[in-house]
Amino acid sequence: MQPRVIINHVRSADGPELVSANLASLALHEPWVSPCRDLASFQGYLSRCDGDRSVGFIARERASNRIVGVINLSEIVRGFFQNAYMGYYAVAGMNGRGLMSEAVGLVVTHAFNELGLHRLEANIQPGNEPSRALVKRLAFRQEGYSPRYLKINGEWRDHERWAVLSEDWRG
Repeated sequence: MQPRVIINHVRSADGPELVSANLASLALHEPWVSPCRDLASFQGYLSRCDGDRSVGFIARERASNRIVGVINLSEIVRGFFQNAYMGYYAVAGMNGRGLMSEAVGLVVTHAFNELGLHRLEANIQPGNEPSRALVKRLAFRQEGYSPRYLKINGEWRDHERWAVLSEDWRG
């Protein structure tokens, strides 16, 4: 069965549509993430997606070409580690239909098959039930709990560590 979503590397042309989708999704995103809300912050995000240490993907619904969400692989470490952190968020109106599960699954498969990574880690705030449910559906395992792990919107927030290894991926 053909996936309902497609993933592509983020590019400059995505900026206006992504900013608009993010602004329309403030209630969905807060307090979990703080994505770009103007073109200047989008350009900063785009410049961080260098393809070496950080890769950003825009997920789009195949049928409508609407943005479903964003998936990022960051702090990619090579050598003996072959690891990256994965972050993701959906946009309002596209959430709750399993599209982000498909999109994240495609990125995980890309990370293991194309980038040659061995491990992906997702850090999720304990109260973010949709994100926790997503990684559970994709067979990530919870590895631990990190108090005051990331500063989001000016506050240090606790996170759970979830991970999947390439040899355990059933993608």
